[in-house]
Amino acid sequence: MSKKPVIGILTWREGKRFGEPGYLRRLVTAGKRMGAETFLFSHQDVNTAEKKIRGFVPAKGGGWESRLFPWPEVVIDRYRKREDAYMRLRHGGVFQFANSPFGKKWRVTELLAKDDRVKRWIPETYVYAKGKVKAMLDRYPIVYVKPGNGTGGRSIVKISQAGKHFLIQGRDRRLQRRKASFATRDGVESWIQKWVREQRIRDGNFLVQQGLDLSLVPGRVADVRLLIQKNSAGEWEVTGSGVRLGETGSSISNLHGGGKAISFQSFVGKRFGPERTKLIQQECHRMAHEIASVLEEKFGRMMEFGLDVGVDVAGRVWLIEVNPKPGREIFRQMGDTRTYEEAIARPVSFALHLINSGQVQTKGGRKTGA
Repeated sequence: MSKKPVIGILTWREGKRFGEPGYLRRLVTAGKRMGAETFLFSHQDVNTAEKKIRGFVPAKGGGWESRLFPWPEVVIDRYRKREDAYMRLRHGGVFQFANSPFGKKWRVTELLAKDDRVKRWIPETYVYAKGKVKAMLDRYPIVYVKPGNGTGGRSIVKISQAGKHFLIQGRDRRLQRRKASFATRDGVESWIQKWVREQRIRDGNFLVQQGLDLSLVPGRVADVRLLIQKNSAGEWEVTGSGVRLGETGSSISNLHGGGKAISFQSFVGKRFGPERTKLIQQECHRMAHEIASVLEEKFGRMMEFGLDVGVDVAGRVWLIEVNPKPGREIFRQMGDTRTYEEAIARPVSFALHLINSGQVQTKGGRKTGA
């Protein structure tokens, strides 16, 4: 009788405190349910010399318990901080990963903007430099300035022309709302220079991006979060999508910035009708498949992407951002339990596919596919 397949999940840990504990608890539970020995670990838990690894699993009654686990046959990387110790482990060749390291936001945007298969969906984007905001305001009525390594809507500002003035709305690093108004582009440029200096996230740069009119509901920003994942056959498949509707007057739609999760069909359908909505959704899915294919060619094997997609007031589809380690809470907040559970299970089912199809070299003589 063959042993259970062994799947490790690499994540940030401090004591028994983990990043995204709710999701990770569900991920480990899904692995167990699917017949795999599944556990969490961090870079400090690995003894490469003795091939030992300390792992963590949910404890009965809450919390976490730890013990030594067999060496994982495949590792799912959910580590979100680019810390030196993590980077050394990630690039050290000691594990077989389900997902490859990914590039910085600017590099990814630049790559997609140059690829004929996907460039039509990419808004004009530049690395921030003095004078770039003024130049973009000459061309577009809305311009965004955002960190190239940010998450959750932090440090993003929206600049829009309101009559003879320029209105700035945004959220700082602590997600506090910030507003300003200027009569000139020079005034905007000076304010943004200070913002970039003070609101920088770690050592990252900022991007200046063509703004999109995403106010399908007047005065509120809305965008689509689409999740595309590898399925149990190792093929890309759109798991689901939903709309994030920002608070009135907010420049972002993020759920922990006060946004609300709504079904794609009902929200987009109210604006464009059922036939047009179906075409818009088909384009979103086509874009997701094309982008996943392009990025996998560039970075190596990947297993999932969260796409932030803009549908503007004319019904045109745009890519706002790609996240290789996406959340999936939008489905839970929409009340779509089936999609939420599928979104959690798919990384494990893909890892099992890699083991059972012989795409990872197993240790200790366990026969793949047995």
